[in-house]
Amino acid sequence: MRQGICVLPFEQGARLCRICRLGPPLPGLQRCSRVVAESAAMRALMLRAAPVAASDAPVVIHGESGAGKEVLARALHANSPRRARPFLAVNVAALPADLLESELFGHAKGAFTGAAADTPGLFEAADGGTLLLDEIAEMPPALQAKLLRVLENGEIRRAGNVRSFPVDVRILCATNQDLAACVTARRFRADLYYRLHVFSLTVPPLRARLEDIRPLSEMFLAQEGHATGRFTRRARRALERYPWPGNVRELANAVKHGAVLSGGADVDVEHLPEAVVRGTAPAATGPLLQTLAEVERTHVLRVLEACGGRHVDAARILGIGRATLWRKLSRYRSTPAARRP
Repeated sequence: MRQGICVLPFEQGARLCRICRLGPPLPGLQRCSRVVAESAAMRALMLRAAPVAASDAPVVIHGESGAGKEVLARALHANSPRRARPFLAVNVAALPADLLESELFGHAKGAFTGAAADTPGLFEAADGGTLLLDEIAEMPPALQAKLLRVLENGEIRRAGNVRSFPVDVRILCATNQDLAACVTARRFRADLYYRLHVFSLTVPPLRARLEDIRPLSEMFLAQEGHATGRFTRRARRALERYPWPGNVRELANAVKHGAVLSGGADVDVEHLPEAVVRGTAPAATGPLLQTLAEVERTHVLRVLEACGGRHVDAARILGIGRATLWRKLSRYRSTPAARRP
């Protein structure tokens, strides 16, 4: 059976991939990669990704958190000449700088306390294959310089060792930040940015690929080993109208929630998370971040309200003159936000 991009057709009895139980390929990438691409946005991405996969050049994959950047990275590897060699991934934001250096480049015996033997890093383990550096924008500056050396010379050096040796690894990077803006803010090296940014692919958020919600949800339900593997019509409508701020990752969790609560019955709307049933994402928590001018305006208007609108009392409490208070109020009234004290 031919294996291809995982697109689950709606027709019953369609031939399914033996690996992921999804459907036949579409133009573009040809090997099974668990990418659901029923929507026009994802199909366009797959067609663009096909020649990129065949290249050996670095790729920066952009996209919101949970959109499926690592899934796309695995698809690129699965359709590359390196597919028989390892694919390894590391989240560079999840480790402190010293541990990340050892994780990537390895370390020599005695390099630090507890280093009892020579230990290879991910670059050595991925030799001949592909290494995904997730959250690349969070990489510490010192390690950015070491990564640049790998890209320029194809060599690495273990921590605590003076000898360099060659490695053959294709670098893929993923980020939910604007790398160009990080360069402007001097949080990311410009020379490394231009080395990495040979190809750029952007995974669209789930809200921009509504046609993928049904096949994705059916795939996740099958992976849960659900008794019927089906959603009711009401449940499907609830899934399709929800905005999915957490993207595909949030959808997978919602399906797991429904699979557990539905037991042996079809997943219905009451089995889904409350936010999905309401059709609105939960409100963001945490402190409201405001500019200093916004904080001042809010405080001045609250004091004035507490004083019953009496300018003399409000100015005295604020510690400013009445003329200064009058100028501030005039400025506030000139902006739309100021009309909502």
